Amino acid sequence: MNEFNSGKANNTLFANTFTFTICFAGWLLNGVLVTFLVDNQVYNWTAIEVGWLIGIPVLSGAVFRLPAGILTDKFGGRPVFVILLMVCAIPMYLLSYVDSFWTYALCSLGFGLAGASFAVGIAFSSIWFPKQKQGIALGIFGAGNAGAAITTLVGPGLLVYLTDGKTNLEGWRMMPQIYAGVLLLTAIMFWFLTENKKPASSNKTLRGLLSPLKSIRVWRFGLYYFLVFGCFVAFAGWLVPYYTNVYNLDLATAGLLASCFSLPSGVIRAFGGWLSDKFGARQVMYWVLGTSVVISMLLFIPKMDVYTAGKGISAKKAGEVTYVSDSRIEVAGVSYELQGKTDALSNVEDRFMVFPARESWQQPKVKVGDQVSKKQLIAEGKTHIYFQANLWIFATLAVLIGSVWGIGKAAVYKHIPDYFPNEVGVVGGMVGVLGGLGGFFCPILFGYLLEGTGLWSSCWILMLVLSGGCLIWMHRVIQGMLQKGSPQLVREFEEAA
Repeated sequence: MNEFNSGKANNTLFANTFTFTICFAGWLLNGVLVTFLVDNQVYNWTAIEVGWLIGIPVLSGAVFRLPAGILTDKFGGRPVFVILLMVCAIPMYLLSYVDSFWTYALCSLGFGLAGASFAVGIAFSSIWFPKQKQGIALGIFGAGNAGAAITTLVGPGLLVYLTDGKTNLEGWRMMPQIYAGVLLLTAIMFWFLTENKKPASSNKTLRGLLSPLKSIRVWRFGLYYFLVFGCFVAFAGWLVPYYTNVYNLDLATAGLLASCFSLPSGVIRAFGGWLSDKFGARQVMYWVLGTSVVISMLLFIPKMDVYTAGKGISAKKAGEVTYVSDSRIEVAGVSYELQGKTDALSNVEDRFMVFPARESWQQPKVKVGDQVSKKQLIAEGKTHIYFQANLWIFATLAVLIGSVWGIGKAAVYKHIPDYFPNEVGVVGGMVGVLGGLGGFFCPILFGYLLEGTGLWSSCWILMLVLSGGCLIWMHRVIQGMLQKGSPQLVREFEEAA
């Protein structure tokens, strides 16, 4: 019986996936907790400070992924995972005693190490499965991303319960204590459910383990992961304040909709692994990046209620104004009909609107007795443009792009055991570092974009640029590979085109 079919392999995959889910839930705690503390004026933090607090745990989890991957390749996943869980439980517990931005940030830096669990689990899962099944196995493991949905779905209700319906706001301090206890229990469970195993490269020196990082391919995979994972992590936290501010939703409803973004993205990752095994990771990535470009463009359009200049009326010849009303103007015997204002956009907030709506009208700029010259503007045009940015359409598009990124996460990591079969830990760790940095930098960039533009939807501009950049780079690399491998075939295609 091969390793894939063995009970040990399946038990290890289950334990890795469950543990990663718990770690991910703790890793993204700040998206809900910081929003709760700011909305209820427990702390008076700015949008930029909120962005930093959401990003700091992501940073520490990202940076530690490389050493965590190296340690897993060297010593095996079982001891590394258990020690990581126990270490993260300490600052998570201490978070319940903080009283300022800086102490909160310091504890966040500590429990953020839970994000390194991804590098440990990827390396420890892949070693138990044959190459032809690693795509779906790593996809199943990556479904632990759904841990983000646990926090966004359960967190708001738990905070309301712990604070006695927000009448005792200091009750929030119980939440990190509960999370710390869950981390410790998970560590005990993982120790008893798994058996340690190390790859063939475990005897290499540190320099030998790091040698694959010289390949530009590793950094290209990292950029893809910066988008499909880092931006997923960023929005898993950022969508909570996004919904509360743009659509005036309460924290519980915002958390529910944010979990609708996180949960499918995590679960569908297993499907992404199957697609990558069946059709190839490169083909899947083309689809993922192209779809990301299109949806980012749609999500960028902000809610608008704009009044601007429209088409006016100019005098056809000079003369005296003899008649003026809301519907007609007469100048030197020439009559000009005016477009009147209607109620087309009355009560627009109460309607379900998919596309922008527009209303135009004209109003006089002259009065009876005025002398006007030829081509002088006698009636100015007004245009009212309203775009609802409907909540349910936005939420649906957000779920779609999150799901597409979930498929992309599996496709990126399908490449790694194909190109680096004995260095999955270190390469996966480095790719995970770059992806995690996306989760750190993006909320901070979102905060600065919001401050600079005043638009919450400005964060989707960054997604459009990143998606387009990744798609262009990947296509150019593939073109180069085709040119190098079969230049005559490429020339024939170009001539035919």
